[in-house]
Amino acid sequence: MGFVLGIPVSADPAERRTPIVPDVATKLRALGATLVIQDGATDRAHITPHSLGEVTWARSTDEVLAAADVVWTIGPPSPETVAALRPGTVLIGTLAPFADPDRVRALATGGVNAFAMELLPRISRAQSMDVLSSQGAVAGYQCALIAAARCPKFFPMLTYAAGTVRPARVLVIGAGVAGLQAIATAKRLGAIVEGYDVRPETKEQIESLGAKFVDTGVSAVGEGGYARELTEAEKGTQEAKLGKAIAQSDVLITTAAVPGKQAPLIVSEMMVKAMRPGAVVVDMAAEQGGNVAGTVAGSEVRVGSAHVVGPINLPSRMPVHASEMFAKNLFNFTAPMVTEGTLAIDTTDEVIAGTALTLGGAVVHPLARQVLGLEDLAPQGTQEGDA
Repeated sequence: MGFVLGIPVSADPAERRTPIVPDVATKLRALGATLVIQDGATDRAHITPHSLGEVTWARSTDEVLAAADVVWTIGPPSPETVAALRPGTVLIGTLAPFADPDRVRALATGGVNAFAMELLPRISRAQSMDVLSSQGAVAGYQCALIAAARCPKFFPMLTYAAGTVRPARVLVIGAGVAGLQAIATAKRLGAIVEGYDVRPETKEQIESLGAKFVDTGVSAVGEGGYARELTEAEKGTQEAKLGKAIAQSDVLITTAAVPGKQAPLIVSEMMVKAMRPGAVVVDMAAEQGGNVAGTVAGSEVRVGSAHVVGPINLPSRMPVHASEMFAKNLFNFTAPMVTEGTLAIDTTDEVIAGTALTLGGAVVHPLARQVLGLEDLAPQGTQEGDA
């Protein structure tokens, strides 16, 4: 018995992470897995082939897919990869489930059982599997470093022979995993740090890191741990009070994003232009449209006198630890499916059912069907609009 787990090279040539690391490779073999990995799939994460132990190395993606029962991936597969997946293959990874209806349709009609880790239910039992949180922590850390490297001021207070240099002031908007990591990192670097989120329960978390909570009087608690959309009146109140905090900051880091949705525009061009001369803005949500007016994904631009940075794929900048975290998340998701070396999909398990995108030739995630207009691929017996 046993199953074959395949790791192809990422479809994104800029991706440096890999979903397999030595420790996880050892654990997979203990579960009964045989590993088939494409040559070069781990090189950019600085993982040498011999460190992975007993592995079958494949020369092409097609060779991996021809052998694999389970495929792990970082980032969605290319159309060519989707077409090459065998019916019944289990595909697990970050699949951008709301981005491309053609890709999801092809996965369903090709009989691929696809699990998008972005859809993982946000419950306590699934925390060890949560790639959004683990990679968000990397992204938040990177945002603080990017800001510190570009800020024309020292982050910490410094005393020198002629006097004292006051520390930089940093404001972080969004107190999810990424935002809290950005706050913690900026604080460790010595800056005066403030944090803001529309969810009032984050106040205690922000303050526990030594930062000051910016209270705008706006509360917007939503579902699944995310914030709901603000009303126009709430947006006006938020802009007026938040604008003052932004104007007093040397650095602004924004991290407000919800998977599969356009990032909320929180900071107007006027607010950016009101910042101190030489101010730095790092918009972590740039790939989803940005929280800041004027952000350009993948570029650095000037808005007034501010330096606005729109970084993309931040976790890939730190591939060693990001890969380690990602691989452990995937292992923790996959391992419960394996019994005596055989992998079985238990759709009564809320974690497995909630993460499933396509199963048995159907698009089983109701929100994905709705967003992508794929109701014709609903499971048999499911009525349009069923949850």
